[in-house]
Amino acid sequence: MLRTSMIADYLRPYAQWRINRPDPCDDGRNARAAIGLIDAAAYVTQLDESARVIVRMAGAGCFTTGRFDPGAEGERLIRFWHYDNADGGPSDLLEALAAAAERGVRSGNVKAVVLPRPREGEATPA
Repeated sequence: MLRTSMIADYLRPYAQWRINRPDPCDDGRNARAAIGLIDAAAYVTQLDESARVIVRMAGAGCFTTGRFDPGAEGERLIRFWHYDNADGGPSDLLEALAAAAERGVRSGNVKAVVLPRPREGEATPA
């Protein structure tokens, strides 16, 4: 499987998770976050496998398990992408994920993905 597809496959369930979290008091934050993640998933599928950001993620070990693993910091970035504001585009998210993965390698942190806690009756991203 292409690395770009692995990233997109990782982002889509988080977008769906945001879509499934309607809250009339959130001022559209969940919808904005979902749209940002959908946009990022579409963007990454258009990248070449040799794009610098993809190579950086590979060098940081994001694909060693045969699927995309952004590490704990990267997972937090994805969970809250565009939630509080819409600053930055898909390329900014990917750059932030690559930087987070590289910091994890330099610090020796073991990558661990922590999935968001669902509300009652709600499924979490796989």
